[in-house]
Amino acid sequence: MAKKFPAGGMGGGINMNMIKQAQKMQQDMLKLQEELAGREYTASSGGGAVTAVVVGGKELKSVALSPEVVDPDDIDMLQDLIVAAVNEALRTAAEEGEAEMSKVTGGMNLPGM
Repeated sequence: MAKKFPAGGMGGGINMNMIKQAQKMQQDMLKLQEELAGREYTASSGGGAVTAVVVGGKELKSVALSPEVVDPDDIDMLQDLIVAAVNEALRTAAEEGEAEMSKVTGGMNLPGM
């Protein structure tokens, strides 16, 4: 004999309050994603010799170089400083974004975030 479930569906149905909470969380997440996309994150390396600014953690906006760090005989050091500054700005943006999103999701680890 087949099992009969209550009219609400399997296991008692879906709570409408849960649906509303999920919809609100989704709206809050979208709003936060838009806000994070507009934020700028700055980091430097070499004691401030190289400064990188990223937007939203995904796009490099600018790189500023101190004149004393530009040594034609040591391009490798300059390249390393640029990479370090950009990576630090990206890391900062990612960490802040994750922390802000965690506040909205209540710490749930959602895919694609």
